[in-house]
Amino acid sequence: MAVDGANGDAGLPGWLAGVRGVLGTIAALALFAMMMLTFVDVVGRKFFSHSLIGSVELTEMTMLAMIFAGIPLASLASEHVVFDLLDTFLPDRVRYWQARLANSICTLLMGAAAWFVFNRAIRTASMGDTTAQLLVPVAPFHFFAAALLVVCAFMHLYLAVTGKGRR
Repeated sequence: MAVDGANGDAGLPGWLAGVRGVLGTIAALALFAMMMLTFVDVVGRKFFSHSLIGSVELTEMTMLAMIFAGIPLASLASEHVVFDLLDTFLPDRVRYWQARLANSICTLLMGAAAWFVFNRAIRTASMGDTTAQLLVPVAPFHFFAAALLVVCAFMHLYLAVTGKGRR
């Protein structure tokens, strides 16, 4: 089953469109949470002379969720930063294979990044690291980031195998 995406990804499998929807929802909710945290913090400081306790930590955690949910979305839509100065001079066939090679390399890089972050998550879990003010455990956020980097690696693998990446 193929689904036409909101950004024009014709022929995207339904399961991948579902993953994209979940990631978009996570990113949107995290952005909304950051907005509300900032609003409440500013109102508290200006009108009640009291800042929201832990607002910086909460903002950091929601920013992590937004960024790491957004990375696979940008990859799937081929909306990441690219150097395309020479693309107008390259034949379509070369650009096709260039996109497949680039996505293959990105698959390996995202997989390696996931591995490093996962190892960091294991280390922070074993040490019991928490945030300074709210004492929220840090490891679950590291595991979340590692999982989303794995999702990003699979997005690039999908683009490399199908050849649907940027051309």
